[in-house]
Amino acid sequence: MNTQEIDNKKIALLLSGGVDSSVALYEFAQLGLHPDCFYIKIGPEEEEEWDCSSEEDLEMATAVAHRYGCKLNVVDCHREYWDKVTRYTMDKVKAGLTPNPDVMCNRLIKFGAFHDKCGHDYDLIATGHYAQTEWEGNNKWLTTSPDPVKDQTDFLAQIYDWQLKKAIFPIGHYMKDEVRMIAEREHLVNAKRKDSQGICFLGKVNYNDYIRRYLGEQPGDVVELETGKLIGKHRGLWFHTIGQRKGLGFGGGPWFVVRKDINNNILYVAHGYDPQTAYRQEFRIAGFHYLTISELPEKICFKIRHTPEYLKGQLKDNGDGTMTLLAEQPIHGVAPGQFCVVYDERHHRCYGSGEITL
Repeated sequence: MNTQEIDNKKIALLLSGGVDSSVALYEFAQLGLHPDCFYIKIGPEEEEEWDCSSEEDLEMATAVAHRYGCKLNVVDCHREYWDKVTRYTMDKVKAGLTPNPDVMCNRLIKFGAFHDKCGHDYDLIATGHYAQTEWEGNNKWLTTSPDPVKDQTDFLAQIYDWQLKKAIFPIGHYMKDEVRMIAEREHLVNAKRKDSQGICFLGKVNYNDYIRRYLGEQPGDVVELETGKLIGKHRGLWFHTIGQRKGLGFGGGPWFVVRKDINNNILYVAHGYDPQTAYRQEFRIAGFHYLTISELPEKICFKIRHTPEYLKGQLKDNGDGTMTLLAEQPIHGVAPGQFCVVYDERHHRCYGSGEITL
């Protein structure tokens, strides 16, 4: 954390109840700072019907804020979340695409709706993300965390430039194990609490149950791509993603999802990692969102999902608002709707991201 950047600044810290944002508050406390803390409420609509962990999250956040002499404010962004992020998710899923709600949550809620309600009064908004920033002249860059497993720059690659200028990530320079060690050493109430998994607002709710709640089921055929043989039935194309292996439940496998026919409601599967059906080496990116500057190098690193590995490739501007990405190696599970996140060759600076269109 750059102490010059926070000097004499008014800071808002988003406390989630998890260990990462709690250690972020610890970092401020070590500098003698007591930022205003905020818990953003974005839980499911009918909380009594969902197994949601939001009550426990709020209790943890309250305890940590009290520990460091900070007041915790609860900001209700529930309606904004369901009007914006849920609508985005359902529209994409229904169209047969692969959305990423957590990416849009950062842009529209944590650095968006929160800013509109409270954040405009603050110079900086701090979170517990594993990411870093650096200034070069008047340009502020989003840069990667040293922890390749926990790095979250891919989830931040759609925030606006003005949001990036206000963002600060106090634990971004740590490895996850170091954050845990700090929490245990300082006896934080949530030191041994498990990391949240999956979509940020669902808590313990199963993603397919969430989709079923809003889109229902639409049964259709599952067909082997190479032979045209009927393998079985699916309950809805929106329950499956390109490259999926687990949870298909068909005999004679392993099977991998390789294609969706939206018009005819057919799910195509294939045996194994067949390069002809499950791999792609070239694909298009539409609507690229630039984080800092509106230009990209030809040779880049990129990700199409949240993994520790960075892939190498080249970009070509098609002159029609899209780019073509040519990967050095064929990639498994490229799906329309996924965000392709672009970095420099050292996978240090994040340039932004765009949506994959095949």
